[in-house]
Amino acid sequence: MKAFLILEDGQIFEGQSFGAVKEVVCEVVFNTSMTGYLEVLTDPSYQGQGVVMTYPLIGNYGICYDDMESRRAWPTAFIVREVSRLASNFRKQGDLDTFLKEQDIPGICGLDTRALTKILREKGTMNGMITTNENFDKEEVLRKVREYRVVNAVKTVTCAEPRHYEGDGYKVALMDLGTKNNIERCLVERGCEVTVYPADTKAETILASKPDGIMLSNGPGDPKECVTIIEELKKLYASEIPIFAICLGHQLMALAVGGDTEKMKYGHRGGNHPVKDLKTGKVYISSQNHGYVVKEESIDRTIAEVAFINVNDKTVEGLHYLNKNILTVQFHPEACPGPVDSNFLFDEFMNMMEVSR
Repeated sequence: MKAFLILEDGQIFEGQSFGAVKEVVCEVVFNTSMTGYLEVLTDPSYQGQGVVMTYPLIGNYGICYDDMESRRAWPTAFIVREVSRLASNFRKQGDLDTFLKEQDIPGICGLDTRALTKILREKGTMNGMITTNENFDKEEVLRKVREYRVVNAVKTVTCAEPRHYEGDGYKVALMDLGTKNNIERCLVERGCEVTVYPADTKAETILASKPDGIMLSNGPGDPKECVTIIEELKKLYASEIPIFAICLGHQLMALAVGGDTEKMKYGHRGGNHPVKDLKTGKVYISSQNHGYVVKEESIDRTIAEVAFINVNDKTVEGLHYLNKNILTVQFHPEACPGPVDSNFLFDEFMNMMEVSR
């Protein structure tokens, strides 16, 4: 069945439908990972977005449900050059086409993802519609596409109730802004007793549990939309409890202390982004997924210093808070998908809690 991707600038790509058959509007972004498509699909940070995979063949090793990074898939649509109809993998439990049907996510394949990615790089991230209606009204489509906004993203993806993981080590409160399973695994593997809290949990509730450390997870959407969460983070910042934050959590903490964020032209999404540790001079290859960034000039240097920068575009990739046990990073040290070069930051978090004790 024919399918069409109509971008907000009026450009149209024709391909073939796979996965669920439905008409959707989304924010079109691209991911440069060569593998890890299931982890990408189940990353809550992609809520409201149509993900373009730049690697040309997707689906060749099938679906293994144990590799899911959350309870379901989150992108609004999935866009690939070629989808593998047959999967070869001793662990596979299904195929990509069937998985997208189960998750009610439409896919489109057979289009030139290289050309599409070049457009997004040159013009910036833009909205688009995927439809199988060959008689679509272009002007009506463009009206819907241009009106689309990703809203209430964190509220959509966060857990409804707290959940608990037993451990005999440090007690960690993890705020679920759209957390990935591997963040929880990285803490549990280090012996932590972890309680995952919904994003709208009051600071008083978290502090009353007397955690040794607080973790702020990744998540989707514009950080400035999270007004009430930012107010609670101000209280957590004042608590003196060690805090480690990733991605959206990093942005929200910066906003909580008076910093500013801005939307990037096309963001960083993939498993091959180099970041430099300014303290040691070492460069790590990182997994990333974000469309917003903390503005360096907005950082009060009496409050925080830049700890990591992106080697490619010099944007802020991490902050170390002065006179506080707080470290925040824009990239994903938990990986999945992506390299584990920066996984040691979880050990740094363990050290922060040890020093605080």
